[in-house]
Amino acid sequence: MGIIEKIKEIEAEMARTQKNKATEYHLGQLKAKIAKLRTQLLEPPKGSSGAGEGFEVTKFGHGRVALIGFPSVGKSTLLTLLTGTHSEAASYEFTTLTCIPGIIHYNDCKIQLLDLPGIIEGASEGKGRGRQVIAVSKSSDIVLMVLDASKSEGHRQILTKELEAVGLRLNKRPPQIYFKKKKTGGISFNSTVTLTHVDEKLCYQILHEYKIHNAELLFREDATVDDLIDVIEGNRKYMKCIYVYNKIDVVGIDDVDKLARQPNSVVISCNLKLNLDRLLAKMWEEMGLVRVYTKPQGQQPDFSDPVVLSSDRGGCSVEDFCNHIHRNLLKDVKYVLVWGTSARHFPQHCGTSHVLHDEDVVQIVKKKETDEGGRGRFKSHSNAPARISDREKKAPLKT
Repeated sequence: MGIIEKIKEIEAEMARTQKNKATEYHLGQLKAKIAKLRTQLLEPPKGSSGAGEGFEVTKFGHGRVALIGFPSVGKSTLLTLLTGTHSEAASYEFTTLTCIPGIIHYNDCKIQLLDLPGIIEGASEGKGRGRQVIAVSKSSDIVLMVLDASKSEGHRQILTKELEAVGLRLNKRPPQIYFKKKKTGGISFNSTVTLTHVDEKLCYQILHEYKIHNAELLFREDATVDDLIDVIEGNRKYMKCIYVYNKIDVVGIDDVDKLARQPNSVVISCNLKLNLDRLLAKMWEEMGLVRVYTKPQGQQPDFSDPVVLSSDRGGCSVEDFCNHIHRNLLKDVKYVLVWGTSARHFPQHCGTSHVLHDEDVVQIVKKKETDEGGRGRFKSHSNAPARISDREKKAPLKT
């Protein structure tokens, strides 16, 4: 029996099992088995060579955004409108068969936009190149889920289910669970809050399913069984997602208003070019990019080419800013002068742990270079020998 058949058999058993207090331990074990099988499904087959047609695109710019959706919802048209890169669009499905990149120039930053082939139901099992599409989307900073406003709401749920099946968690934060494997000592179970979804016995059964018999487990929030399995697996990716509803020009104003009021949602029309500026603003807000401008000593700030930082890519502190310029710069920094919303007064003397905000101006003051045997540019003593007898005698003057 293959992995996919095993998963379907366990899902059928879960569907016919009643959910009550007596069966929650059995259901927890079944969920752990499914998670293990899905992890095996994502692994490349043994003996397969790495040669073949490439699907991944080299990272470029300050951020990366992936377009995910069903076929013929307007992903290629949206890429062409936002980036100017031509992506073939036609009235039939699966027009795009590979990954097509484009660059958005927005707020002095370059954001890479990837047009991916449409995914269908069963993509997590490998249907329609679904695994490659989802693997590329995992490497992006944010996901734009493009949906058809005229279709049913079920499309959004199907796509979310397919992405969650391969370890992508949309608009969720990592669970506050501390988990560490040990060599000896058994399982140590603790919690700082009252747990309503799991108990000690259920956690032991799930850990035994993974053949883990020595570990530390600490719950800092009222987590569910799925959260515990995600922490044990350790290969989950938590990403931000914006739901983009295209083709609003073919539905009524009441439906558009209802869709626009949903959380993390933007309504657009590629045909009439409606609300594209709001989509870019929402994308910028969710990515959380921080532009920092440099100021040389005694000169005006350089507003032409900012240093772009991100909390997802390294961090936004002064230390990250210095490492972004040069990895050896940090050890030469004496202090930093900061102008902007992160400073209490202008300019503010800051250390390397100061967190920068968007459009801050930074001036780095380096330590003075010291010569060997003195301080600063002027020596405090000469290099001549201390004893007069050891000094080099000058040649006598000619008579």
